[in-house]
Amino acid sequence: MSEDKRVSKADYIIAQLNVQSAKKLCFLVTFFFILYHSIIHLKFGNDSCKFILEDLGRFKGDREWQPFGCMIHKYTQSDTRRCNKLIAFLGKDNNFLFLGDSRLKELYEGFITHFKESKETSENESSNNREYVDFKLRLRVNYVPTYDLKSMLNQFEHLEKDVDPPKFIIVSSKFIHLNPKGRNENYTKELEKSFIKNLTLLITPIDNLVKKQTKVLWKLQDPIDDSLTDRQYDWKGITNSDINHFNRIISDTIKYSNVQIWRSSTQIALGLQDEMQNGVKLGPIALKHDIQIMLNIYCNDNMNYNDGTCCSTSENYTMLQIITYSVFLVCSTLMIALKLKRWVLRFRGHTLYMPLQQQDTNQPVNMQSNKFSEAIESLGILGIIMVYFFLCDRTSFFMKENKYYSEFSFWIPVFWLSAFGLFFTEDSKFTRVLHRDQTDEMKGFMIIVVLVYFMTGATPIPIYFLTKVFISTFLFLIGYQHFSYFWITGNNSISRYITVMFRINFMTIILCFAMNRPYQFYFFAPLVSFWFSITYITFSLPPFISAQTVENNSYQYLYLVIKFICLVSVITILYMSEVFFERIFLMRAWRALFVSTDDLMNEWWYRFKLDRYSTAYGIIFSSILIAAQKFNIFDDSNHGNLFSRRISLSSTLIAIAGIGFYTTFTFFCKNKQDCEEIHPYVVFIPIVSFIILRNISGFLRTRFSTFFSWFGKISLELFICMHHIWLAADRHGVLVLLPGFPTLNIILTSIIFVCISHEIHRLTQILVTFAVPDNWKLAVRNLVLFLIILFKIDQNF
Repeated sequence: MSEDKRVSKADYIIAQLNVQSAKKLCFLVTFFFILYHSIIHLKFGNDSCKFILEDLGRFKGDREWQPFGCMIHKYTQSDTRRCNKLIAFLGKDNNFLFLGDSRLKELYEGFITHFKESKETSENESSNNREYVDFKLRLRVNYVPTYDLKSMLNQFEHLEKDVDPPKFIIVSSKFIHLNPKGRNENYTKELEKSFIKNLTLLITPIDNLVKKQTKVLWKLQDPIDDSLTDRQYDWKGITNSDINHFNRIISDTIKYSNVQIWRSSTQIALGLQDEMQNGVKLGPIALKHDIQIMLNIYCNDNMNYNDGTCCSTSENYTMLQIITYSVFLVCSTLMIALKLKRWVLRFRGHTLYMPLQQQDTNQPVNMQSNKFSEAIESLGILGIIMVYFFLCDRTSFFMKENKYYSEFSFWIPVFWLSAFGLFFTEDSKFTRVLHRDQTDEMKGFMIIVVLVYFMTGATPIPIYFLTKVFISTFLFLIGYQHFSYFWITGNNSISRYITVMFRINFMTIILCFAMNRPYQFYFFAPLVSFWFSITYITFSLPPFISAQTVENNSYQYLYLVIKFICLVSVITILYMSEVFFERIFLMRAWRALFVSTDDLMNEWWYRFKLDRYSTAYGIIFSSILIAAQKFNIFDDSNHGNLFSRRISLSSTLIAIAGIGFYTTFTFFCKNKQDCEEIHPYVVFIPIVSFIILRNISGFLRTRFSTFFSWFGKISLELFICMHHIWLAADRHGVLVLLPGFPTLNIILTSIIFVCISHEIHRLTQILVTFAVPDNWKLAVRNLVLFLIILFKIDQNF
């Protein structure tokens, strides 16, 4: 008996391990991290400049520096000059001052090297003072040597009286004369107190400068390689413990002033000691990181690069966002009110009636939710989810980090997830070629690889074209699946078209309103919508053709071929004339659907021409498959192989050769743009080759991975949602909920991201029944009302 109880308890526990339980757990985890990050903001504030200056960052595998909690933009020389031109255009001077010892002089020299391009530059040197000027940029960079605090105090008192002081001052103090273990044998505590006193005198003039909109960074002294004895004269006898001691003195003394203490440079130098010259002079990589930190602090808030969130304020919200979130707030409030009402009724039902009834009361009386409450509840849950979206990617509440790519960071997740998917395989109830389980499996595997690609920011050309093949395969399957549906069922009703379009675009439109991004930003949904619409229009225009009509009139096969030719011809014409293409898609009625943030359609043109024939390939492949089945070329109604052994072997070899051809093409591709021109004409080769390999064997055709298939069912939601709650900064970075543990953070954010995507998929399935009624007239009415609202939004916002 006890064993039966144990078994039943185990079964109960296993039964609880489902998607709903995972969603509830993710909600609690998310709530915990909201509290956690609230505490961090209470401690450090909301200024991400503090994060980039703190010594909490880390090195990545390629010696790239990752600041704590924010993304750093890599400023090229052109980016840097563009930043200074913008500031000069706004009527401000780009005036920098380096005030410190010889090590700060190295930083100054590296900084001006980053600018040198124009012939109209000058560099003056008087004694040890240095000055670099670029009149076009209204740029002036000075270096003034100060080897003690008294000379530094004189400089700051002079700057305090200046009407137009420098906008950016970098300070570093040298304190070798205070070395307790070096050549100064007269070191005493009184000398240290004198140092602190002189340091305190600097606070007032610095604070006054800050009030004049001058940013002052105090760069702590970098560590040295104290294992080397052959160091320059000034640094002999100095150890890192001495440097740390006086860095602490400086930090403790000026931490309550308006000076920003630059601690991250010491951690960078410590991690790159092996490249120091003579154990003291910073190497080129350390200097590069220091210069990038300075430029991010100075430029990010003006340039607003998506991949540079350090020292960058969040974008302002729009009136459309306010209206959107107000609607969600009302729905969430109504949802809570309805749930409270249910709980009260349930409580009353249990207390009053349960003791008198001997029947099962698991179904509470009068608790069947009507359609209104179901819709409100769905919108209320969606509203809560959208608040999480906003926190993740429209505020600095959650942290963000730069992407990191290496061969291992891409291929290891792909390998393990592939092995995991192969582990969960089972027999399908379908046997036909490209049945539903198989296409879901393909979509699931492809979306997983594409997500890893975006997460790591992979750059090699072969991986780039691998993802392009996967995107093309999605569009290929659109042509294949929808043509097969039209052909077999003959259902080309307007209600089905609106239903499919709603499922594709519902979340995308919501994100456009809530996250203030154009429709083309979520490029996958526009692609899928456009090519589905093209497929629908092609086969809905008269004469209507289906399997039933062809049986009655064989001449309709000719009409089908004519439709294929017209489809490919229209696509080719649009591609061959970019002017005609722009006139079509920039028409006032739908212009907003095809332009990006900068009101240009370059992104849509690029996506169109890259995959212009993929859907047509899917339609043609589907028609060939239907014809082959009709003439009994193969039989996929059973678990056997499609062909005889000889034909199967030949087909397999041809398919392997096809995949090998495209793989070789990508590896030998040197110019990405040239290969993209070839891609539309040859992309069907790896797609069809894979389909042959996947289906020619009866055993392989009738088995599928439930793991990949599950992800395939929510592939659209995964693709759309990744922009904001898995990646960050509009897909340019990575969301960080758990700082300091990158692998664990990816696991946590991935689980939350997948659960939210699944919930959005569920909510969409519910809401489509309200938005698209069964009656086609009502469905068209709702569509027209939505288009009117969309037009008004485009006009006013």
